[in-house]
Amino acid sequence: MRAYLQKRFPALSDHDDLVQEAYVRLLRARREGRITSAKVFLFTVTRNLAIDMFRRRRHASAHEPISDLVDQRALDEPVDFVAASEHQRRLDALLEAVVALPERCRMVMMLRHLDGLSYKEIADRLGISANTVRVHMVKGVKDCTVFFRKQGLLDGVGEPASAVRVEETAP
Repeated sequence: MRAYLQKRFPALSDHDDLVQEAYVRLLRARREGRITSAKVFLFTVTRNLAIDMFRRRRHASAHEPISDLVDQRALDEPVDFVAASEHQRRLDALLEAVVALPERCRMVMMLRHLDGLSYKEIADRLGISANTVRVHMVKGVKDCTVFFRKQGLLDGVGEPASAVRVEETAP
């Protein structure tokens, strides 16, 4: 399971925690007699736990403890709940689009944008050429653009409305 997580979700650092949680859930489900295929159940639960961890990480990084705020005047300013809700909807759509990408393409996109690796570093880590990394990045951007278009999240000339940009050339 750990190797599966490291290959499919290389940006996650808590692989061992996910494996442990997946096995706990497997044992509970087996005890309740809900398991027809332990292997399928285990891989499905592990994948879902990894996706949930990405969501939690995104939400956790979006919030700062109130004690860390330097400018307390921000608490007095009105909050634009409509804009905040729309921003959250766009982030959820982005996560959904990335999760829907083919496995290698998703890995390349995550290593580039979550881990900040260069094309060469990604190529070295995955054992592919830098040109193949570029091809996966272009495919990822195109597939995400199609997904955003279907969701009605594009403004004007093919630019994501949320201003999420992914470069298509090697740095």
